[in-house]
Amino acid sequence: MDIKAKLTELVEASLQDPGLFLVEIVASNRNFSKISIIIDGDKGVTIDDCTRISRVVSEKLDEINFEAESYTLEVSTPGLDHPLKLKRQYQKNIGRGFKIHRKDKSIIQGKLIHADDDKIVLAEEVKEGKIIVEKEMILPYEEIERAFVMVSFK
Repeated sequence: MDIKAKLTELVEASLQDPGLFLVEIVASNRNFSKISIIIDGDKGVTIDDCTRISRVVSEKLDEINFEAESYTLEVSTPGLDHPLKLKRQYQKNIGRGFKIHRKDKSIIQGKLIHADDDKIVLAEEVKEGKIIVEKEMILPYEEIERAFVMVSFK
C-alpha cells in the first residue's frame, strides 16, 4: 500500500462522526515532510474535530514508523478559495451562491438549488430585455472544471 493510501485509511478511521468526511490529502513533496489533511462536514467542522483527528493520525503514524523522519501534520477545512472536490460538498451547500468554471471555459454564477449523484441545478439570473428572470441550469458534474461557494455579506 502506498503512503497516500495508508494516510487516507488512517484519516477515514479517525473521523468517527459520520457527518465528517475527507476531502483530500496533500503532501508538500515526495518525502511527505508536510502533510495537509482537508476535512469537511455535513454540518461544519469544529476546531475540536481538527485537533482530535490531528492527534489520532499523528499517534497512528508514530505507531507504524511512518517513513518520513520528521513531518508537519496539518488538519483543516477547505477555505473559501478551495474548489469543491466531492459531490457531498455540493449537497451540503444547497441554497448558497456558486461560481462555476465549466470545462468549455465559460463561467456561470447562480444559486445551487439541487445536487445529486449525477448533476447539480443552479438558479441563474438572466437578463431578458429589461427584466431579470431566474432560469434553472442543469449541469452534469463532468462539465464542471472547478466550483466555488460564493460568500454573501448581505
